[in-house]
Amino acid sequence: MHIEFRHLRTIQAIHEAGGLARAAETMNITQSALSHQVKGLEDQAGVELFVRRSKPLKLSPAGLRLLKLAQQVLPQLEAAQAEFMGLRAGSTGRMHIAIECHACFEWLFPVLEQFRKSWPDVDVDIRPGLAFDALPALLREEVDLVVSSDPEELPGVKFVELFDYKAVFVAASTHPLAQKPFVEAADFRGETLITYPVERTRLDVFSQLLIPAKVEPLAIRQVELTAVILLLVASNRGVSVLPDWVVREVKYSNDYVTRPLTENGITRRLYAAVREDDLEKPFMTKLLGLAGEEARKLQRA
Repeated sequence: MHIEFRHLRTIQAIHEAGGLARAAETMNITQSALSHQVKGLEDQAGVELFVRRSKPLKLSPAGLRLLKLAQQVLPQLEAAQAEFMGLRAGSTGRMHIAIECHACFEWLFPVLEQFRKSWPDVDVDIRPGLAFDALPALLREEVDLVVSSDPEELPGVKFVELFDYKAVFVAASTHPLAQKPFVEAADFRGETLITYPVERTRLDVFSQLLIPAKVEPLAIRQVELTAVILLLVASNRGVSVLPDWVVREVKYSNDYVTRPLTENGITRRLYAAVREDDLEKPFMTKLLGLAGEEARKLQRA
């Protein structure tokens, strides 16, 4: 027996209409064509699907079994069709994001909150890219966007510029280095450096300052949360280096001082790595636009 979706729709329409004439009208076909379709289906099944002498027209036990199948299958089919239409229109999809920048969680959440309101049907997920190789995962289509400050030449991947930021030295206001106009690599030799629990090569203070200068801090203390890092710094338990958007409120507190790294400062650029084929998706365009708006707010703060 070969059952098609149109057969399931026919059984459901006749059941709901209570007769062939009304069902044919709702399906926008002639009653003769509908009768022919039912007869063909019954010939395939080898049993009658309707009790024809009843009014309204009732389904036979075999017809009820087919109706049950229609009620299970057709809603799933309609949902899939709606999903595919949404994908074509760019209103639905998947946005799985990997973050190679630990402090970016605080910057990204306001962006995602705005995005969620505009695109509620897009499945959004965040994975800390520090726990796995984010860019290879992007190529394998396991994630859809990687926030990174380290662009690479990758086939089929575009690194979209988000914004520039400065790596900023943070210390307690009573710390001896607070008297300096800027901090250099050598100043870290006697200090406990408080960092996120990240590989050194992924921390600006190491990759841009300490490793090139071959300087090792006195000690390193790793802390997960930014708020705890700032608490420890204010208590003079160590010093830290954070992106300027993280410390934008700290600079107005009497408990802290912020200083540039080196006389000229160290500026970094944040990127969104996206597969080139995904750049034209409307929701991807929207997310990148919101990210740019949030970046401008941070720079004005």
